[in-house]
Amino acid sequence: MEATEKATVFRAIHRYARMSPYKVRLDIDLVRGQDVVKALETLEFSRRRGAKLIHKVLRSAAANAQQRIDDDGLELDVETLIVSDARVDEGPKQKRWRPRARGAAYPIYRRTCHIAIGLTPKPAEEEAKDGSSRKKGKKG
Repeated sequence: MEATEKATVFRAIHRYARMSPYKVRLDIDLVRGQDVVKALETLEFSRRRGAKLIHKVLRSAAANAQQRIDDDGLELDVETLIVSDARVDEGPKQKRWRPRARGAAYPIYRRTCHIAIGLTPKPAEEEAKDGSSRKKGKKG
């Protein structure tokens, strides 16, 4: 069962989000590699607009994980999952035109993005490292 737990990835995607991918990537870099609870807290207290979109996608991925854990009978806890795959891809651009001087037109590109988040269980080696480093910190 451990082999299936390591290969299990729980995903959620928000497609065609009406925000520039450059702006959302600044927020997604904050949560990549963190556990789910810490990532949700980080996004909840961020004041950026992209953080709200990512927060919704992360909650959706956690809900997808909980549903699959319940349906398949996996021995996992949602709180032990980490954000392993966090991507912001460029979506289609809406092209608009702004009138300029002397009859010219200036293009405006309203950008969209696709936000994808994947959650995986924390590796056993990483859990062992966390436990040993905490013990060293208490002794020293």
